Amino acid sequence: MKKTIQLLFVFALLLFVTPQINAQDLYNGSGNRIGKIDSDGTVRNSSGNGVGKINSDGTVRGSAGNSIGKIESDGSVRNSSGNKIGKIESDGTVRNANGSSIGKVNSDGSVRNASGNSIGKTSVSDRKKVAAIYFFFFQLK
Repeated sequence: MKKTIQLLFVFALLLFVTPQINAQDLYNGSGNRIGKIDSDGTVRNSSGNGVGKINSDGTVRGSAGNSIGKIESDGSVRNSSGNKIGKIESDGTVRNANGSSIGKVNSDGSVRNASGNSIGKTSVSDRKKVAAIYFFFFQLK
């Protein structure tokens, strides 16, 4: 009986803690929290309001659920009309539609603009999601 109670306690604790672990915070260049991305891809602003979602297939949706773009498996970023608006390279370099570098998401989670200045920091490990949030679809402040 004691083991059953202990097991139930651990299970309840995991249910309570896991959503907190899976939510990953987003910060601006000054270190202020500007939002987070939940484990299901929901992007939230600093007030906790959903501003959109990045689905596992790369579809990016606005707060109303409408498709606002897509991140393709090769890193190409397209708007809702299907036009290519940029690319996220495997090393984290972010390019606009003309191929010019507009920033980079480094492996340590730092986000830098084209001049190399810090514009953010995150614990999100998926560089494509981070680049989509900071450079293309969501303008968290």
